Amino acid sequence: MSQQSSPRGTFLKIADAVKTRIEADPYMSELPSAADLMRDYKISRGVALRAFGALQEDGVAEPAPGGRWRVVRAGESIDRRPLEERIADLVVDEGLEVGAAFPSASVLAERFGVSRPTVTKALDKLEAAGVLASGGQGKVRTVRAVPNREERS
Repeated sequence: MSQQSSPRGTFLKIADAVKTRIEADPYMSELPSAADLMRDYKISRGVALRAFGALQEDGVAEPAPGGRWRVVRAGESIDRRPLEERIADLVVDEGLEVGAAFPSASVLAERFGVSRPTVTKALDKLEAAGVLASGGQGKVRTVRAVPNREERS
């Protein structure tokens, strides 16, 4: 059996190829999907997943919500707190006062790189916590209370 026809080690070759792509593109933030790897390298899903695992062991990639994988670069910090906490920090960071208009879900979705429904769920949690007041459909949300960062762990 030749080296090329053997599945043993194929995932390592795929992982090396993906590492090369990451190094060549400093702006690459998300890895290709398992389906993309399967199509491009003509491999099975299991081999693609093992390649992702090898990249994770090497500290080059980590799983992201939605079954995707993101690139991890040395010296780069990623805020892993829940979205609602990161959005609540906007109130303090931007100096918003009680009664001030809060950015729309569309603006926040673009800012945080997530979908608008995901932002809407986080905003609903902040409304339930009393941080934001809903203006109703089509109306602007406003700040109801300024969160205290020391209260949150």
